[in-house]
Amino acid sequence: MLAGGASPQGPAARIGPGGGHPGVYDRWMTAVHVVAPLFPDVTQLDLTGPIQVLSRLPGAQVSLAWHDLEPVATDSGFSILPTTTFDAAPQADVLMVPGGQGAFALMDDDAALDFVRRQAAGARYVTSVCTGSFVLGAAGLLQGRRATTHWASHPLLEILGAVPVKERVVRDGSILTGGGVTSGIDLALVVAAEMCGDEIARRIQLHLEYDPHPPFDAGSPDRPEADPRQIEDSRDAARRDRGGLVERAAARLRIGKNATIDDSAGTVRLGQEGS
Repeated sequence: MLAGGASPQGPAARIGPGGGHPGVYDRWMTAVHVVAPLFPDVTQLDLTGPIQVLSRLPGAQVSLAWHDLEPVATDSGFSILPTTTFDAAPQADVLMVPGGQGAFALMDDDAALDFVRRQAAGARYVTSVCTGSFVLGAAGLLQGRRATTHWASHPLLEILGAVPVKERVVRDGSILTGGGVTSGIDLALVVAAEMCGDEIARRIQLHLEYDPHPPFDAGSPDRPEADPRQIEDSRDAARRDRGGLVERAAARLRIGKNATIDDSAGTVRLGQEGS
């Protein structure tokens, strides 16, 4: 699915309608376009986890968009091929923005932010996983909205006008945000149930054998085996390494989209119209 965008084949692709949302499936008999921006240093599971779920929706067509079609390096030591460009991507029914350290560089990428805004305007669902929520925030889509992100960067969401909520999946209208990395699978199952009914979502879950029983109880800061020192160090690092980038993005939102960053002076200045 990552390399072609065609509808999935195999048992899950033949899942029929049903579940807790009567009539929902009938509205999605045509193609369901799932569109995700791809970018360097993306956390690949932020992307591939939810895409594995959403690609199993009846009629699903997945598009991974970047500036060009060259391989894009993930944070896991391998690359993924985009299937389309920002300009050529179809209009999303589901826009899904993954996270990773590269998401913070994306906040300074005007073309990427314009792409997210355009897609969000026509999408039925606007979603993010982990720190992908900061891209939504930098695009001006989270102001006054409840949202979540990875626990280490969670307090920084407020800088972009969001209302941070500590839940695994948070919904505010048509915007759904997921917490850290693995929450993307949960988020995608929520979207699957909304679009095609509970039964199809359950069948996808079963097909993927998504029944996590990790060997340790350290999966979030409030779990008993989570290391307090790691929690503190990770939050400190997020404030130190990401706080300034988020402040810059917030400043651009306040001034307007013609604002540019003067890196040498560390300031934001207003650009000329049409420049």
